[in-house]
Amino acid sequence: MALPKERLVELLGIYAKDWLAMDGVWFQSVEKEYGMDAAMRHDIAIWERFTVIEAQKIRKFLGLPERPGLEGLAEALRWRLYANINADEIRWDGGALIYRTLACRVQHAREAKGMLLHPCKAVGLVEYGGFARAIDPRIRCECLSCYPDITDTACHCAWRFTLEEDGGL
Repeated sequence: MALPKERLVELLGIYAKDWLAMDGVWFQSVEKEYGMDAAMRHDIAIWERFTVIEAQKIRKFLGLPERPGLEGLAEALRWRLYANINADEIRWDGGALIYRTLACRVQHAREAKGMLLHPCKAVGLVEYGGFARAIDPRIRCECLSCYPDITDTACHCAWRFTLEEDGGL
């Protein structure tokens, strides 16, 4: 409690990097022993649960209402564990929210180790879609660009979120 704000922010960054490192270490362990397909199955299963837990805690922390819409999602995305360690941006395109990861620590780490890129599209659909629905069940997620289906070379991944007014009832 005695740490100044700057040190607390620094510590938050350390914790976020440690969390991401742990995520990568277990994934690479499974990948090495059982192959990419098995690692991806486990990664998807983990993200199905973790992303909802993370979203619920952030929603409560921010005091978001039950159905905060895309504005609530935009605020919640800024508070995810890796929000302060990946370079990202949020754009508005008409009534849709576009979330882009401009620089991804996971992909940079794999490249630095001479590994193939993480085929994260399948996991991303579960992670981002589940996070968005846990913030507001009316929100739908669509992948615009993510490895292995890169369509936007200016970022590592891009996701489009829309609000279905009657969805989630």
